[in-house]
Amino acid sequence: MDKKNLSQQTMERLYNQIVAEKTLAPGDKLPNELELSAQMGVSRATLREALRMLIAQGVLEVRRGKGTFVSEHVGDIEDFGFSDLEHVRGQLRDLFELRAIFEPGAARLACRRATEEELAEILRCGAAVEQCIYAGADRTEADRDFHAAIVRATHNEFMMRLLPVISRAVSTAIAAGEHGEELAEDTLRDHALLMDFFRRRDEVGAEHAMAIHLRHGANVLGVTEVDNSL
Repeated sequence: MDKKNLSQQTMERLYNQIVAEKTLAPGDKLPNELELSAQMGVSRATLREALRMLIAQGVLEVRRGKGTFVSEHVGDIEDFGFSDLEHVRGQLRDLFELRAIFEPGAARLACRRATEEELAEILRCGAAVEQCIYAGADRTEADRDFHAAIVRATHNEFMMRLLPVISRAVSTAIAAGEHGEELAEDTLRDHALLMDFFRRRDEVGAEHAMAIHLRHGANVLGVTEVDNSL
């Protein structure tokens, strides 16, 4: 059985514990990741994906520094959003499709138009992403900053207006990834290649490197139907 199906099964089992079995009530704290994965008989990576889906649907909530809890408002959610999972997946596909059309061209323009200061900022932000990955820290903000620095360096007003959408797309991709380690490894490799092209102001190389980076991300997340041939 593939990991996506196992993650969904794990999510539904947790749902049943909360709603049917009443072993978890609103406001209850979940056991830590190691304990809960052992209880569920699944890997920690599979458990993380199940928890992410329940958090996204408002069933669970993360309280920083305290852990993961059953939402106090869980009773207000009619079906826990299970019927919306395919919609979320479709949104992820659409976001990757937008990025595949937009960001490789932005990387090419940024290579051509970036001032020395802007180029240095792109490289600094790329290094910050690497540092987060090596430290095992949340890289969402650093990754957003990296892609935003590239878009700003295009000096294209309308591309810059799309920055909020691109930022959302980056955050969604990171949050939705069930294969976090694989996604991080791809990011390290792809960013190293991309930054090398930026250092050399190789705009064709940067364009292709960005396209490859997005293709890797889509593949890891299982969004295989993205059309980036436009």
